[in-house]
Formats: sequence, structure tokens, C-alpha cells
Amino acid sequence: MVLEQVMKPQAYATEVHVDWCPGCGDFGILRTIQMALAEMRMDPSQVAVVSGIGCSAKTIHYLRAYGIHTLHGRALPYAMGIKLANPNLKVVAVSGDGDGLGIGGGHFVNAGRRNLDMLYIIFDNGVYGLTKGQAAPTLKLGVQTKSLAHPNINDAVNPIWLAMAAGATWVARGYSYDVKHLRDLIVEGIRHRGYAFLDVLQPCPTYNDINTKEWYGGEDRKAENDGRPLPRVYKLEEEKFDPVVRDSSEIEKKATQALDKALEWGDRIPIGVFYKNELIPTFEERIQQRVPTYFERPPALQTISGRDGRPTTDLGKLLGRLTIEPA
Repeated sequence: MVLEQVMKPQAYATEVHVDWCPGCGDFGILRTIQMALAEMRMDPSQVAVVSGIGCSAKTIHYLRAYGIHTLHGRALPYAMGIKLANPNLKVVAVSGDGDGLGIGGGHFVNAGRRNLDMLYIIFDNGVYGLTKGQAAPTLKLGVQTKSLAHPNINDAVNPIWLAMAAGATWVARGYSYDVKHLRDLIVEGIRHRGYAFLDVLQPCPTYNDINTKEWYGGEDRKAENDGRPLPRVYKLEEEKFDPVVRDSSEIEKKATQALDKALEWGDRIPIGVFYKNELIPTFEERIQQRVPTYFERPPALQTISGRDGRPTTDLGKLLGRLTIEPA
């Protein structure tokens, strides 16, 4: 693929029919990923996108790059394995809020601890869309969508708080209907040196009749002077919010202000970058300290067999170390 083609978002689209429900926020997220890759002039062969199970998981079928469709809740460990095997790839994992914060919650926490250089995007609509609208981990306590027989009995997970507590070094939130802003966030998340987490608010027009496009846009409330909608979503950067940690002495201060902003919900919902810290070594850099040739000769690029199919790797020393001599 020539560079001129790569620069166009449509170059990253496949011929597979996109079968999400009309009005779904997934369309905006898919398009912004394509736009971000085009802006960065990424060679599709150098990008790997990993998904789990759910509506969001179909993203890899509509995106021209390496796509890996894995198990429910397992997108992150698979993506981390790809990144460790070939640290030169750009790796992006995508999950729904149920996929990533429900069954995948344990992997979510451990990804923060490791700080691999990759981006994790959660499609956050508060429901399990693929399995008919059950309450997902981000649906607020007491909220009753049209697919629930009773109000939600569980309290909600706060993805920003959880990512911060786990140790993510870049934490942000976007909105699927603000395409240009979301594209910029995805570009910044991919370029961040370390583990980047992006929570994307996206309406589910089929099952979530509470957090709709109209609700986020404030069309249910009007300004007194001119009757215009009062959007709930606002950009942190427009309020001079500074998320960047420039010195280790700022970590606690920046983390605290990020957590404070993450509590806002209802009349005002912030989007943008909550926290950015590139002072912490990535997991790949830590490996390189032990294996100096790691980036030049990563596992995925090493020859493991000759033309005759015979292995070229001698495991004798390793097996010898594992052998237990009889008493």
C-alpha cells in the first residue's frame, strides 16, 4: 500500500458489512480509529488490533490491520502477549465495558501494573448490547433502562478511577459523537510512551434509553436565555486542565485532580486527558535492562527452525535447570 493511500481513513476500512444498529456509537469509534491511523501514516502491517467478545469486538473485522478476535474478557492479555513478542508493533486492544470491566476486570488491573506501550479502548455504553441489554459494570446504581425488569441493583465501576488505581500512565475519556476530539485522543494514546487507557462514552440506541445521544447533548434541558441545549459533555482542555506529570513530586497532585474530575457525572461530564505520566519505565524497557538485544531481536522475529523444519533453538540448558535429580 502506497503512502498516499495510507494517509486516507478509507484505506483502513475493509469490505466487510458493518452491522451495528443504526445510531450506535460504535460507528464513531471505528471511524476515529481509522482517522487516527491515517493521520499517523501507519502501515497497516505494523498495527495489531485485538478484541474480545461483544458488539465492540466486531471492530477488528471492519479495520484493515492485523485483527485478532479473542475470548470474552481476554483481549488485554492477548494484546500484551503480542506486544511482548514484537515490541515494534503498534498494539491497540478494544473491549466493551462488560467485556473489559466485568469478566476482564482482573486483566484490566494487571495491565496497569505492567505499563506496556499500548492503547486500550473501552466502548462504554452501560449495557451488554450483544446479549440484549443486561446491566454492564458502568451502569449507575438504580438506573433502569428499557431492557431491565427492575432498576440496576449493583453500583457502577468508575473506569477512570480503576485505571488510575491500577497504574495506567495515560488515562483519558472520549465521546463517540465528537469525532475530531476522539481522533486526537486516540492519536495521543497511541503515541504515549506506556500503557494508555481510553474510556469512550457511546450511546446504545437499542437498549440504553437513558444515556442517549440527546441526553449527552443536553437536549432534555434548555438555556433560559435562548432555549439552546445545554450539553453535558465538556472538554477538560477548554478549562485549562493540566494532566501532565513533569516531575515525580507532582504524581500525587496530578492523580488527585484526575480522580476528582472523574467523579463528575450528570449535569457535567468531562472528556479529555485526565492523567499523563511518562516518567515511569515501560515494561519493554524493563525487559531490555535484562535482555539488551530485546528490541533488535524480539521473540516474534527470531528464527525457531531451519528450512528443513528442524528447530534451531537449543533448550538443553533450560531443561537442565528444571531437572530434579533423584534423591
